[in-house]
This record gives sequence, structure tokens and C-alpha cells, in this order.
Amino acid sequence: MGAVRNIIQGKGNKIFSITPFHSVYNALEIMVEKNVSSLVVMEEEKLIGIFTERDYARKVILKGKASRETPVGDIMSGNVITVTPDSTIDDCMELMTSKFIRHLPVVDNDKVVGLVSIGDVVKYIIEEQKFIIENMEHYIGGT
Repeated sequence: MGAVRNIIQGKGNKIFSITPFHSVYNALEIMVEKNVSSLVVMEEEKLIGIFTERDYARKVILKGKASRETPVGDIMSGNVITVTPDSTIDDCMELMTSKFIRHLPVVDNDKVVGLVSIGDVVKYIIEEQKFIIENMEHYIGGT
């Protein structure tokens, strides 16, 4: 099974972030513009949280808060679970399943170097299985 670095190399290491002081509305604007469902929350160069569509739905909309007035820092998920570029895809699946999370920031030497989503992991696993099947078909077919 591959490592997180394989996913990052395939999709790129573009990271979209926001500060905890920006409004939730600002975060949503960035998410729509970039077509992403999460943003890492950074204070200077330090990862301090993650903001997701789920955070918005559960901590803003359902609690009757105003998006334009609520700072991201008030509703972000802190204590972020991260992986490294050397973490395995199995490690990611285990974390995502057991912790009920869909996004894992990739951290190397205390620096965020990427973000892996459940969709990225599933896509990687499907492509890997497809490759294995094709190789087995060639082996069985003698080509």
C-alpha cells in the first residue's frame, strides 16, 4: 500500500488556509472560489485548526450564529489530527474511519505540506486496485 506522499505527488500540495480571525463568511467565500470543502486554519505559520463544511452546518447554522460575525477560530475544529508524507494509506483510512473525519492535513517538520481528503484516499485505493488487476490479467493472459 502506498504512502501519503504518493497522493500529494499526484494531486499537488496546494493548501488553502485562513486565519482564526477571519469570519466564517470569508471562509465560505474561499471554499466556494477554490471548490474545496475544508480550509486549514493557520496562525502565522502554525497549524491551529481546520474548518470544514461540517463545522459550518453544525456550529453556525444549527446554533443560529451569523456567518459574517462569527470568527473561524470560534467554531473551527482544534486539536487537528495530522499525518506525515510517510504515513500509509491504510493509516489514513484507519484515522478517518475511527475518528469520523474527512480531511487530514499533511505535516512535515512542523510545516503543513498538503491536505488529504477521504476522496483522495478512496481514489488512490481504486487506482491501485485497478493497476493490480490489470497486471494480473496480463500475467494470466501471458502478455
